Amino acid sequence: MNLRSAEPGVLKLSMTVDEDKLIEGALKVLAAIRPTWIEENIKFKVFTDGITNKLLGCFYADAPDDVILVRVYGQKTDLLIDRNAETRNIQLLHAFGYAPNLYATFTNGLAYEYVPGEILMEDTCLDPQVFPLVAVMMANMHRVDCGPDVPKEPCMWTKTCQFMNIMPDKFSDVEKHARFVKLIPNRQKLQQEYELLKSELMDLGSPVVFSHNDLLLGNIIYNSKKECVTFIDYEYASYNYQAFDIGNHFAEFAGVSEVDYSRYPSPEFQRQWLRIYLEAYLNPVEASEKNESLEVTEYDIDVLYVQVNKFCLMSHFFWAIWALIQAEHSTIDFDFLGYSATRLEEYFARKDQFLSLKMPDL
Repeated sequence: MNLRSAEPGVLKLSMTVDEDKLIEGALKVLAAIRPTWIEENIKFKVFTDGITNKLLGCFYADAPDDVILVRVYGQKTDLLIDRNAETRNIQLLHAFGYAPNLYATFTNGLAYEYVPGEILMEDTCLDPQVFPLVAVMMANMHRVDCGPDVPKEPCMWTKTCQFMNIMPDKFSDVEKHARFVKLIPNRQKLQQEYELLKSELMDLGSPVVFSHNDLLLGNIIYNSKKECVTFIDYEYASYNYQAFDIGNHFAEFAGVSEVDYSRYPSPEFQRQWLRIYLEAYLNPVEASEKNESLEVTEYDIDVLYVQVNKFCLMSHFFWAIWALIQAEHSTIDFDFLGYSATRLEEYFARKDQFLSLKMPDL
């Protein structure tokens, strides 16, 4: 196994971890990044929350606070994710204090710092002690400047077109294909919906900011002792519309394993959340230190509310197309085809309601 530094402090390992031999592969990774660890004293835990990758926690008896996560990319996810950009994002956001420390990359995965805490659940995402932390963290992340080398263009249209170009029209599994024909609109219909969304959303005036783009509940870690949250899994992070990132987060209140869209946050909750977000986004710490602050008005909240709910439709559409690709290629035990159908069902159920929302008058 060859290794070299990908960036300062990050090793690039020339090796591949077999997803069916996670522990064996993780030991090779640990030999490079924790060479003093004795194999007999290492314990492992497989995390099963994710539906994209395989994740293994590595615990060492003599270093209880130094827990390593080894993440092995799901099969064919290179079709969906720019791994070089992901590595850059994690390092950049770690420097700002918004992401865990990255220790190493290997051909089909990463090794990074474990963040202590609990992932958000369908109840804790509504907790008044928790959701303001999420809103402020997102606002802070949205102010990150990636520098001149990263185009400040919304990724959403290019990424969605990319996904639509590679989504299957026919599945290799006969039974799966039969379900696909029954559950999913044809390509022409999906293309029409995409064009409609693009025409409706492009002129809403949502700012383009550095976005997580996949802020489901399982990607938010809440540490009750420190009263803080950390975002993880920056696979899809890129510049995008502010309202997409927020609308996508609200859509994820429904959960993933057992999706229930009655959990989509109420207008009253959304307005609370958006006020806290805007107060942080419009008034960064450096401004408050100078006693310079901008007042968040009801008009500001009304505008963002309309933008967020309209962009929530794009969230449903985007992840439905993503799930179709996963349904053909992923080896993870998850009903991606059913998930795609669920997202599209919610898209069509909310489409007229959300697209009819009007911007407030000045």
